[in-house]
Amino acid sequence: MTHTENGKMFHLTIIYAKCKPLLRRPLWEVLNQKSSSCNVPWCVIGDFNVIASVEEKIGGIPYQMSKSIEFLSMTKDCGLVDLGYYGPKYTWSNGRGQCSIMWKRLDRGLANDQWLETFPAVTVSHLASAGSNHNPMLLELHIKQDNGKKYFKFLNCWVDNPGFLPLVSKVCNRKVEGNVMWKFHQKLKTLSHPLSHWSRQE
Repeated sequence: MTHTENGKMFHLTIIYAKCKPLLRRPLWEVLNQKSSSCNVPWCVIGDFNVIASVEEKIGGIPYQMSKSIEFLSMTKDCGLVDLGYYGPKYTWSNGRGQCSIMWKRLDRGLANDQWLETFPAVTVSHLASAGSNHNPMLLELHIKQDNGKKYFKFLNCWVDNPGFLPLVSKVCNRKVEGNVMWKFHQKLKTLSHPLSHWSRQE
């Protein structure tokens, strides 16, 4: 594909993985083969039918991470990182009663380094479910124009202002998921505009 605004070529792979680990293996092999020949920005998004950590599941019997080993190995071998998300943490529910309800994050977006360099403002949002036990996901690239681009500059004097810490706490309390560096990057990016606006008002 080619993005219509910046003319950048990229690959987008939308997937559905089988429920059983053994049946998912051929898909992981296909993705591994794809990564070895992919030299453009690449995003893989969809229902992976597996969680990446025990924190991505509540309810039901304790999860055995052995079921996720092949998935985690695939993401590492392919150089794919979790894009994080905005919205509800879990994307799937078994839809049962309160005593036996179970929630998991089975759906996610992954991307290679070239994707993050080309689309640094990418976001994945978990939307409200409608007629399905999965929450739909919205992938947004947020292309930024280079013309007249203004760079964020942190001013040391801000830390002495009594309004600084409350603003930072308010913005950084917004829920963002993903690996540690991704969460840090997203929160810094989200913080720059409110800080600049606040500085002009002070």
